[in-house]
Amino acid sequence: MTGSQSGAEGVRLQKVLAAAGVASRRVVENYIVEGRIRVNGTVVTELGTRIDPEKDLVDVDGTAVQLDVSKRYVMLNKPTGVVSSMRDESGRPDLRRFTKVYDERLYNVGRLDAETSGLLILTNDGELAHVLAHPSFGVTKVYIAKVEGAVTAQTISKLTKGIELEDGPIKADKARLLDTSRGSSLVELTLHSGRNRIVRRMMAAVGHPVTELVRRQFGPLHLGTLPAGKSRELTKIELGALLTLSRQDSGVAEAPGEQENE
Repeated sequence: MTGSQSGAEGVRLQKVLAAAGVASRRVVENYIVEGRIRVNGTVVTELGTRIDPEKDLVDVDGTAVQLDVSKRYVMLNKPTGVVSSMRDESGRPDLRRFTKVYDERLYNVGRLDAETSGLLILTNDGELAHVLAHPSFGVTKVYIAKVEGAVTAQTISKLTKGIELEDGPIKADKARLLDTSRGSSLVELTLHSGRNRIVRRMMAAVGHPVTELVRRQFGPLHLGTLPAGKSRELTKIELGALLTLSRQDSGVAEAPGEQENE
């Protein structure tokens, strides 16, 4: 990773950040003088600082900035019945119906089962997609599961203390009962595991099979009021939080074919 450059090489930091939409050049210059900007983890205070936008990592007030304006980041509320791929060999509905409205070729970060709805990220940032989708990175996800039967406080406790599955022990970071009525319950589960169909397997293991499942949160991103089947671009605040998260661990090991699939 190259460091900041004060010579003739590279592009002036304030020009790059202004082009990235952070603020005007004049405001960015104030940020530099105030020590609010870091390049590759080092605070820079020289107005003549030049960087390589393709290699250097910049953050403002601790929040990462995407210098490549060609990158696009989209939040999709994936509906049920749609597979998390760009082309399904079985001919089932896929994600192309949602990506075709964008000029860039977008791909999904991780996966959701066809029967699972909720928050899915679409992007053309391959590096970010690889890091965030990799099981060892452990992005926190929040799910709302509608399950069969009346879930008790003891069952909630069991989910957070840990249960044994066929591929090893697992426990929820958080679990809470939202509602119980007419022979079913709503349970909110917070997990950082990327294991296959983990929510459905956990709930089945405690005697409450899932009938409906939605992912409400992925890392710092919240689904909010985005309707099923709709998408929107991430706000600058959301993107900054997501990039900051993805840069916390640049040493994610390669594991071809191993992706989350809730």
